[in-house]
Amino acid sequence: MERPTALDLYRVMRRIRDFEERATVLFGEGKLWGTIHSYAGEEGIAAGVCAHLRDDDWITSTHRGHGHCIAKGADLGRMYAELLGRETGYCRGRGGSMHIADTSKGNLGANGIVGGGIPIATGAALTAKQLGTDQVAVSFFGDGAANQGAFHESANLASIWKLPVIYVCENNQYAESLPVKNAFAIDDISSRAGGYGMPGVRVNGRDVRAVYDAAGELIARARRGEGPAFLVADTYRHEGHYYGDPRKYQSKDEIEGWKTRFDPLVDTRAWITEAKLATAAELDAIDAEVIEEAKRAVAWAEAGPPASPISLPGDVYASY
Repeated sequence: MERPTALDLYRVMRRIRDFEERATVLFGEGKLWGTIHSYAGEEGIAAGVCAHLRDDDWITSTHRGHGHCIAKGADLGRMYAELLGRETGYCRGRGGSMHIADTSKGNLGANGIVGGGIPIATGAALTAKQLGTDQVAVSFFGDGAANQGAFHESANLASIWKLPVIYVCENNQYAESLPVKNAFAIDDISSRAGGYGMPGVRVNGRDVRAVYDAAGELIARARRGEGPAFLVADTYRHEGHYYGDPRKYQSKDEIEGWKTRFDPLVDTRAWITEAKLATAAELDAIDAEVIEEAKRAVAWAEAGPPASPISLPGDVYASY
């Protein structure tokens, strides 16, 4: 991998981690509305996949969607503003953490409904097929959504119609509190792809290089008109299902030890320095730039006006 690509991937991953840590602090200070679901520990997946997408390609995201938004090029200030309930947020402060959308970057939205983004991405891919463009749609979802009917119906249609869509399952080991081993009769979720006649690929989601390589091949294949694919990235979420989750379904060792042993940012730093793509000092400089960028984004967001009372039907219906 070339140095610029490696450093871009690292910067995106660092932005995501910083955003999640900063959002957690803001939530603890009582400044955020609703709740938040941290993407910490899964940064390599969003970064590795979205590095291959253009602004006119589409993604759909999940309730744990901050990382996807950032990797697709979202403005950090507008993201913080949305979480803080400001008019300057992506949804004018009305959607909150789970409903950030940015159609200018092809982000069709995070979605609080498990598996809700899968048919939306499939429909976007149908648009590309009908218009004859080479656009691609990517749907991010968790292991729990892989057991939803919407996934199976969408995968079947996408394969029959050879739609340019990539289904990316982020297997973070838990559907809320249900361990993945109790929800599947198979070890390799990607093997389900065979039932739909599409390629199924399983990668280590903590290794951004593996995600980048696998996603690159599948997205290029979709652009060539060769149809959908199913990518399963095994990973581990560092935090509970939501902020404040008591995590009674996990052991003390898992809660306190796994996020140290399985940290994609630490692994990425080690890979980049060992491959002599950059020095530790250069990576530290990127960290410092990301921190300053985030400080400016939060300050801008907090200076925005609070969300005003909803003016129906203006915020419900769109005019065409």
